Amino acid sequence: MDENFADLVAAEDVLLFVNAAVTATGQREFRSSADEQRLSLDFLHAYVRVNHRPLYAASLALDINDHNAALVAENLLRHAGEAEDDQRRLEGRLVAARLAALPPQRVYRLFAALRAARVNNRRTRAVMRDWLAARPDLAHDAVKYRAGLKGAARHAHVRPGAAEVGDFLFAPRRRTRYDDPRLDAHRRARYEQGALYELPFTVAEGFAAHHGVPRAVFLERMAPRMTRLERLRAQGREGAPRADLAAMPLTRLALYALSLGPEERVARRMELTGALRAAARRAAGPYAGTWGRVAAVLDDSYSSYGSGVKRRRPLAVALGCHFLLEALAGPGGCTALWTSGATDPLMVRPWGPTPLGARVLDALETRPERLLIVSDGWDNAPPGLAGEVLRVWRSRLDPERRTSVVHLNPVYDADGFDVRRLAPSVPTAGVRDAEDVPSLVEIARFAEGRTGLAELRAYLDRRVALFLGDA
Repeated sequence: MDENFADLVAAEDVLLFVNAAVTATGQREFRSSADEQRLSLDFLHAYVRVNHRPLYAASLALDINDHNAALVAENLLRHAGEAEDDQRRLEGRLVAARLAALPPQRVYRLFAALRAARVNNRRTRAVMRDWLAARPDLAHDAVKYRAGLKGAARHAHVRPGAAEVGDFLFAPRRRTRYDDPRLDAHRRARYEQGALYELPFTVAEGFAAHHGVPRAVFLERMAPRMTRLERLRAQGREGAPRADLAAMPLTRLALYALSLGPEERVARRMELTGALRAAARRAAGPYAGTWGRVAAVLDDSYSSYGSGVKRRRPLAVALGCHFLLEALAGPGGCTALWTSGATDPLMVRPWGPTPLGARVLDALETRPERLLIVSDGWDNAPPGLAGEVLRVWRSRLDPERRTSVVHLNPVYDADGFDVRRLAPSVPTAGVRDAEDVPSLVEIARFAEGRTGLAELRAYLDRRVALFLGDA
């Protein structure tokens, strides 16, 4: 095989994997089941790990989602023998750095998967030991993630934290009381109702049900110990505290806004809009106001509902992008066009067909410097019009590429092992969170086919150096 052609194939393989690793979570989507998603994703991980292992490991430094980051870490540890010594050392640093950034419950699930698969090599034990040693409060973990911490400690052959943490996990009847207030509160909560309010929210819920505490009373008294996400999930329930929406991440906030009924959205318009704009400004960061004149085509068709387990996720990404692109746009501003023709972003809902072609034409008429299309790629009113419009625009009307066009797709296509594309001439990147758009647009340029593996490898090396603090 020609070397240049082989490099292009390798670059395409890696970009295809990155798109999948950003969007896919192994859960049911609008057009594919959970089993189809998992089977497709497992094949893709195995293929890229075997054929492009160094680049597979480097993906841990990119904005892939937590589900795939845990899968990459698991596969690197399970198949450690495939790598050379130098590569194993770099992989160990990447795995350790990524695990430090993952939510603890996901790391404990990863450790449980490694234990179930009987992966107990020296590097795996070292990763577990170092991660546990870096935990800021193992007493808190012992209460909140008891089974996970206990399994990880056994697998790595370590005694976690202080002696009483070990007793709490492995010999709970040895002590009649604990010096640590949380460990002792967990002991007392079995028979003392007041002790449950000293525990983390998710642990206290079980004890509250055991004692028959009314939900409203429980939420009101637990308010000081609830996290931001727990407050957001409890919104609308009697006794629940108000969440600080201004501090929420952009996509999470968009999901919350879309979960409200139309009447509540109207009543809270100023609060919700202000919070979304504040989150968008934080997400834009140093890129705010630097993108010039922007046009956006945003998909709110019926398929943007997603599925029962990812309810309104594609629509929430589009809504987050609406406010983020407003913050990123320069003096020319941002023109946002929804496929339904909606003009009020706060009131969008998933319905109707996907006339992407017509909306792309409307967007191009504004002569933007950047055009971003946020859609699952199922252009069906009429089918294929968007791709044809973009092909003619790129080949006949704008061959000098005065307008930069990028398609961002929030849905993984299990059958195609990638996100669905609109046109070969338009770079497509997978997106899960709207706040990742600036970095995704940067990596999307490699999908145009004008850069090869060397440029992509150099980009990944830079991201790895930044991620590991070597830059």
